[in-house]
Amino acid sequence: MFTKADIEKYFKAEKAESWIFMAIGIAGIVAAIVFFFLRREFYTGAAIPFLLVGLLLASVGYTVYRKSDNDRVRNVYAFDMNPSELKDKELPRMKTVMKNFLIYRWVEIFLFAAGAGLYIYFIRDFKNDFWRGFGLALAVMAILALAADFFAEKRGSIYTKGIESFVK
Repeated sequence: MFTKADIEKYFKAEKAESWIFMAIGIAGIVAAIVFFFLRREFYTGAAIPFLLVGLLLASVGYTVYRKSDNDRVRNVYAFDMNPSELKDKELPRMKTVMKNFLIYRWVEIFLFAAGAGLYIYFIRDFKNDFWRGFGLALAVMAILALAADFFAEKRGSIYTKGIESFVK
């Protein structure tokens, strides 16, 4: 049975996981800054995906962190006072979120494969250190994002099924 406690649990976990996204993002940004100063092609190549994906993950994590409390309060209130809002607003929102997770998963798998492919292709070609570094960093950031999204998607699926059972 879906309860207010399930709503609270979902959004508290979402907020907690947003810290993981921010931490991965900030670590990527810091690595990029350090790598830019090392002035070697491998590190310069690695710095680009670390910076770009790091900025993306940090900003997504911050956005989720910032909105989680308001979403939690709104949906707990709706549970008691306006259950139709869960059906009319929250359920469609979560279905969109779940569809987006599918897109994110395939993009992250593609980025991992592209990064790993670049790294493997240039593994012994030291004239192309830039691309070796780029590929390795892209693969690392993609797999970290994929792992973080895996847990977020799993939690979102449980929450969505709970809402569906409640609104029937």
